[in-house]
Amino acid sequence: MRDVSAANAMLLDASNRARDVRRVVGWYLELGKARLSALVLVTTAVGFVLADRDSIDWGRFALTVVGTGLAALGANALNEWWERERDARMHRTAGRPLPTRRLTPRAALLFGLVCGVAGPTLLLLGTTPLAAALALAALLTYVLLYTPLKVRTTGNTLVGAVVGALPPLVGWTAATGGIAPAGLALAATLFCWQVPHFLALAWLYREDYRRGGFRMLPAVDPGGHLTACIVVVYALLLLPVTLALTILGAAGGVYAAGACVLGAAFVAAAVVLERRRTAAAARGVFLASVIYLPLLMGLLVLDRTAPSAGRPPAAVAAPVERPGDVAA
Repeated sequence: MRDVSAANAMLLDASNRARDVRRVVGWYLELGKARLSALVLVTTAVGFVLADRDSIDWGRFALTVVGTGLAALGANALNEWWERERDARMHRTAGRPLPTRRLTPRAALLFGLVCGVAGPTLLLLGTTPLAAALALAALLTYVLLYTPLKVRTTGNTLVGAVVGALPPLVGWTAATGGIAPAGLALAATLFCWQVPHFLALAWLYREDYRRGGFRMLPAVDPGGHLTACIVVVYALLLLPVTLALTILGAAGGVYAAGACVLGAAFVAAAVVLERRRTAAAARGVFLASVIYLPLLMGLLVLDRTAPSAGRPPAAVAAPVERPGDVAA
């Protein structure tokens, strides 16, 4: 009986330890904005698959995704470390790990730095120097430029959109070692998409952003007219930008038709916001953006064209020597 009780106690202790580990891991994933980082990984993966269309190097693909994911976790953790006091003032962010003191600032800083160094390093050793440089540039821009600009100018949204446009280029350059027009068109798609996506979210939480001291456009645009007009402009820009991927030979007609339908629906949601400027209309734009991007990326992957399919060669980067090619 005594042995059975001791065994049960050991099992219970192991179970409690495992639960504690899962809880702490969850805190660090929350610190790194894991759901936002997942979106970064999707666009990185699409960039890789779109560029490497002959035969996908799955080992390099995995290293690209892991490296970019670590860089994204690091950037987000450092952002939350920097903004922890302002986050504590906002209802939307007051429950994050640092405002609630589930994690210490020192632990958050260390986690951000380790992930921020490990991600680009893994890309450098396992993919291409250009991919590593782009990932590092995205991280530094997000932390050292976008984060401080959020309290200084409403133009911070455009800087943030540049950061969000870089992951598909990381994927593209990890696969090919170079940048092609189709890769730039994919990055431009992400740039244009992010502006209405974020402005709609900022409209919904404009009072919260004002409380936190952030200069988001909706927080300083009481009537919302300028905000709504910009949302419409960038939704309209998505139409020609997304079709450029077909013109450049990266995708086929099915993708082009789907991009037109999705783009028209997105523009319609943006026009509703411009006319009504209500929370419901802003929520409609935000939901439309959340639906739009994964569907567009899915169409792009499913209808991507092979370089030998008679398409213009502009979408394919010139062959380059990759790390490991000589050894192979």
